[in-house]
Amino acid sequence: MPRIVDNVNQPGTTIAERLLESLHELVHLLRANELERLRAAGSPLSPLESRVLGFYARHPGASQSDLVQHAGRDKAQVARLVQGLRDAGWLHAATDPGDRRVTRYTLSATAQRHQAAMAERRRAMAEAALASLGERETTQLVHLLDRLRTSLSVARDGS
Repeated sequence: MPRIVDNVNQPGTTIAERLLESLHELVHLLRANELERLRAAGSPLSPLESRVLGFYARHPGASQSDLVQHAGRDKAQVARLVQGLRDAGWLHAATDPGDRRVTRYTLSATAQRHQAAMAERRRAMAEAALASLGERETTQLVHLLDRLRTSLSVARDGS
């Protein structure tokens, strides 16, 4: 039985609190869907490993430090993830010719195929999620979420 959320009759709850709760629930639904997509595809990867591959797919040649900065994760955790993906043949590493201390990562052919399949599943999920919104509403939602992300980034950097 689906959970019924009463967004109207919640005494003492501000609109800001309701928004944050909705965003929190949305993130959990997205992550559950991601895990379901990985399992349906028979992927041996965890959702976090898949997101790491997604980062390097969007940023070929990025370093491990770039991933740490983007993900906001612990350096040691990122190092373990990247090493595991390298060992399993998902990532290729190359020394940066300008700075031999830096290693640059790209996806292997297997990882590229995996990411293409996962991207298609993500597109289908996004289309289903946005089916009830018109193009104008979707565009507005993207702009509003971008503004929220900027506000939170500024607040975090300023504290």
